[in-house]
Amino acid sequence: MFKGSIVALVTPFKNGKIDEKVLEELIEFQIKNGTDGILPCGCTGEAATLSMEEQKHMISLTVDLVKKRIPVIAGTGSNSTAEAIELTKYARQAGADAALLITPYYNKPTPKGLFLHYQKVAGAVNIPIILYNVPSRTGISILPETVAELSKIKNIVGIKEASGSLNQVSEILSLCEITVLSGDDSLTLPILSVGGAGVVSVVANIAPKRVARLVHKYQEGKIGEARKLHLKLFPLCRVMFLETNPIPVKTALGLMKLIEPGLRLPLTEMSEEKKEKLKKVLENYGLV
Repeated sequence: MFKGSIVALVTPFKNGKIDEKVLEELIEFQIKNGTDGILPCGCTGEAATLSMEEQKHMISLTVDLVKKRIPVIAGTGSNSTAEAIELTKYARQAGADAALLITPYYNKPTPKGLFLHYQKVAGAVNIPIILYNVPSRTGISILPETVAELSKIKNIVGIKEASGSLNQVSEILSLCEITVLSGDDSLTLPILSVGGAGVVSVVANIAPKRVARLVHKYQEGKIGEARKLHLKLFPLCRVMFLETNPIPVKTALGLMKLIEPGLRLPLTEMSEEKKEKLKKVLENYGLV
């Protein structure tokens, strides 16, 4: 169920609030261009600066707008287990198809603490759960052995791997049969090649058709075509991380006239020098 190109959707703001009209336009843009799933309230969606009420509203709004056409995977992670349970319960009630839970940041729990955190959430909410490993943001990396133990829990069905390590992905898949989704656009093809099922993509915000096509071609067994698409997309993947995500992708969407590129502090506007580099790459792809 959770495979292909899943967009880590930005949260559009207008006058400091969620821009519901633009959110609907972004969702329609994604579905029209072949995206396989929508993920609101992840790192790209600036969940860290959304209030609890805003996060809940964003989840329910996305579910309502998608109308079951493709899966909605709600970002419900927190460094507080109780808060993660509250958000995950809300996502289930709102009709989300699954929940993505980031490893608890700042606390730096031990492997035992990570296991108990996810076990507690999974036991409290009957919804498919996807683990999210992104050590560059959280300060910890979930061990493959811990992932394997967690995969034995019935509703823990996948992991978004953004460690940047193919060894990590290979170890996980050698230990268990959990669904692995790439959390790095530039590593989507390599992760597919070792058994990954797709990608949770930042780049899909601006080039959904291209990202979906790459994954779909690989899944159809057209490896050569997928490789060519990967190499064509690679410069775009790289430029999305000239500054902290989601600064470049929101800047790109602004240049494409799809959103007002508003960010919440402590994130700030992209520097002019890097914005020019981004603009040139977007021009090369015919996106602006």
